[in-house]
Amino acid sequence: MLRFVRWAAAVAAGLLVAGCGGGSSGGGGDEGKTRSEQPSPSSAASGALPSSLTSQKLDWGRCKATSDSAAPGGEWRCATLKVPLDWAKPDGKTIGLALIRAQASGGSGQRIGSLLFNFGGPGGSGVSMMPYYATTVSTLRERYDLVSWDPRGVGASEGIRCRSDKDMRSAESIDATPDTAAEETAYFQDAAAFGKGCETAAGELIAHVSTTDTARDMDLMRQVLGDTKMHYFGISYGTELGGVYAHLFPKKVGRLILDAVVDPAADSVGHAKNQAQGFQRALDDYLKSTGQDPEQGSQKIVDLLDKLDTEPLATSSGRKLTQTLAVTGIVLPLYSQDSWPTLTSALQAAEDGDGSELLSLADQYNERDTSGHYGTTAHSQRVISCLDDKQRPTLAQTKRLLPEFEKISPVFGDFLGWDTAGWCHDWPVAGEYDTPEVSAPGSAPILLVGNTGDPATPYEGARRMADELGKGVGIELTWKGEGHSAYGRGSDCVDSAVNGYLLNGTVPKDGKVCS
Repeated sequence: MLRFVRWAAAVAAGLLVAGCGGGSSGGGGDEGKTRSEQPSPSSAASGALPSSLTSQKLDWGRCKATSDSAAPGGEWRCATLKVPLDWAKPDGKTIGLALIRAQASGGSGQRIGSLLFNFGGPGGSGVSMMPYYATTVSTLRERYDLVSWDPRGVGASEGIRCRSDKDMRSAESIDATPDTAAEETAYFQDAAAFGKGCETAAGELIAHVSTTDTARDMDLMRQVLGDTKMHYFGISYGTELGGVYAHLFPKKVGRLILDAVVDPAADSVGHAKNQAQGFQRALDDYLKSTGQDPEQGSQKIVDLLDKLDTEPLATSSGRKLTQTLAVTGIVLPLYSQDSWPTLTSALQAAEDGDGSELLSLADQYNERDTSGHYGTTAHSQRVISCLDDKQRPTLAQTKRLLPEFEKISPVFGDFLGWDTAGWCHDWPVAGEYDTPEVSAPGSAPILLVGNTGDPATPYEGARRMADELGKGVGIELTWKGEGHSAYGRGSDCVDSAVNGYLLNGTVPKDGKVCS
């Protein structure tokens, strides 16, 4: 089972990787059924914090390697920040958040402060990604310390792993668009098992990993780093996190950039519809670039996926390319226009009877290495999003929605429609909200960057975020480009506007368009 919106962060291969997860919802149970009906306490307002938190000194030292990434060298240093497990009880139990930093390269008189980065997900590791992204933002490092972190429940910050690699491999056989009663049963049983595994692995943490929790962690981070204002660069899901932070702490907002903006007015079903539109739009643009008619090209892909539903393709690894793995492999190259030739090659190979290339792309998306080991983004992503999302569509409700999803996207609609039923099925804790609250009256201007060809966070989300933030707060910048996110992707217009805002405080005209 997969989700397509996920973290947008440049990797060495030049691809933008999206996290994925497994899940199901509404398989015959009561709508909204949970083992705990208590809302996440993260919504509780925190008062004055104990000095044991606000006065802590970070012990910066050389970063260590993890099971999923090598240790960065050179100027990078890592530390651990103590934060409350439960923000409603700031004097209570604490957990540790892993931070990474490279100090500003300019002179001390040039330094503005810390610039925090969240690369999306939810569930992406900032500690792993920040060194990769540093080249893209090298101009910003002249005046900012580059700082990122693993949010609670992610990576080295009490990272949650809900099932073993063996169980992850077994789940590859689950049909994400079930066609029979038996497939529906397997789909929902797998979802319930995943949720149970998360509950067992996370323990009490499972109720304290919401976006609101992480936004409060950010403000403590700001204080401990010694910054009077929050300077922040959020990408993809990181834009939702930035909006929630601005709502909670509008007077602490310094210079916030939100790139590849999530639509804050969409609930989980609306978000899935947005993605169906965005991925189909990107696929249409890809097909046009190859000289194909988008409708005919999409139908050719649908025919391939339908065939794989009953006859998975052989691959050079000995594994089979299933329908679900194939659509995952198609999704990944749409995150970056530079990867479109890779998609052409993989689709042609599949048409010729070899599923190896699409399977390799699916493995990259799923963070599966050649030994069959999986990364943890799929796990933490789901734990966080299911604590955020209150909506729990039933099986019957989802089936009624499927025709609409398929009309929006003949290639991706069915998968994303089923995902609304699947993602948080029988989840052990109730969700916090239908849509996040991001209104930020009194905040400094926040720059929102939308990309017209963005598959995962369609550019309409930037305008909606601007409306939700409030008049004079959300400043929209549009790039007529392709791929997920805009900064550092070849537009001098976008990069100049972002750099001017972050380095000089120059706010672009609202509605500016870069082509």
